[in-house]
Amino acid sequence: MRRTADMTQYEAAHKKRTAVATVLILALMPATILFGSFILDSNLYMVASLLLIVYTLIPFFMVFEKRKPKAREIVLIAMMTALTVVIHMIFHVTVPVQAGTAMIIICGIALGPEEGFLVGAIARFVCNFYIGQGPWTPWQMFCWGIIGFLAGIIFNKVDIEDVRSKKIERVKSRSFSVVLGPVVCIAVGVVCAYVCFLIWPGKDHNFFGWRLYAFGAAGLVIGLFLQKKRLPVDGLTMGIFTFFVTFIIYGGVMNAAAMVTTSMIPGGEQISINALRLVYVSGVGYDLAHASTAAVFIFLFGDVFIRKIERIKIKYGIYR
Repeated sequence: MRRTADMTQYEAAHKKRTAVATVLILALMPATILFGSFILDSNLYMVASLLLIVYTLIPFFMVFEKRKPKAREIVLIAMMTALTVVIHMIFHVTVPVQAGTAMIIICGIALGPEEGFLVGAIARFVCNFYIGQGPWTPWQMFCWGIIGFLAGIIFNKVDIEDVRSKKIERVKSRSFSVVLGPVVCIAVGVVCAYVCFLIWPGKDHNFFGWRLYAFGAAGLVIGLFLQKKRLPVDGLTMGIFTFFVTFIIYGGVMNAAAMVTTSMIPGGEQISINALRLVYVSGVGYDLAHASTAAVFIFLFGDVFIRKIERIKIKYGIYR
C-alpha cells in the first residue's frame, strides 16, 4: 500500500516537472534567446547563455522537492556532461563525427528528459569554450537540450526496480513496425513539401529548402503523437530517431540562427525571407552529414552506453 502511494506521488511529481520543463523550453527559453539576439548587444550573448543554464536547473532541482539530494545523483549528471564534452571534442579534432549530439540523446534516454536537457545545454556551453563562443552559443545550447529532452520523453523507459529484481528484461523484443508510423508520417510530410514546391515554387529554385524542414517537422510531430507505444531502446530505433530529430529540429533551428547571428556582423546579410531561403538551401548538406554521423554513432555505441548508465543507477540506487 505504501509503495503504491509512493509511486502515485512519484508519478505526480514527474508530471509536474515535465510540465514545468515544457513551458520553459517552448516559451521562456525561446523568448530569452530572441531577446538576447535582437534586444541585447551582440557582445552580451553570455547573459542569454547563463539564463538558459538557470532555466535548465529548475526542473532538475524539482526532483529534490520532497527529499534531500544525493551527491551520487549530481555526480552522475556531472560525469555524463564531462564525458559528452570529451567525446565531442575528440571527434571534433579527429574524425568528423557528431558524437556529442548522439551522447545527448543517450543521456536523455538513460537519465530522463529534464536531465537530458540539462546535460545538453551545459555540455554545449562548455564545448564552445574550446570550439568558440559567440552569439550562436544560446541557440546551440537550446538545440542540444531540446533533442535530449525529446529523447527522454519519447523512448520507452523500464522501471529500474523491476530490472534490479529481474522481473523483466531491460529491452523488450524489437520490431521496425514500432517506429514505422513516425517514419511514414515524415515521408508523407516530405512528399507534401515536394508537391507544395511544384504547385507554388515562389522564388525558390530548389526543393531542398525551408519546405523540407517545415513539412518534415510537421510529420515528425504528428508521427510521434500518433505513436501509441513509446519507442523501444534499440540501436535501429535510436539511429532513426537521431537522424530525423537532428536534421529537422537541430538543423531547422540552427539554420535560422545562422541568419540571425550573421545579421549582427557589420556588413552581414540582413534578416529577410530571401536570406532565410538561401540559408536553408545551403544548410541541407551540413545537416545531412551531422544527422547521419550522429545516427551511425548511436547505432553502434548507444546501447552500450545506456547499459553502462543503467548499471551505475542500479548499483548506487539512483532512482527518479
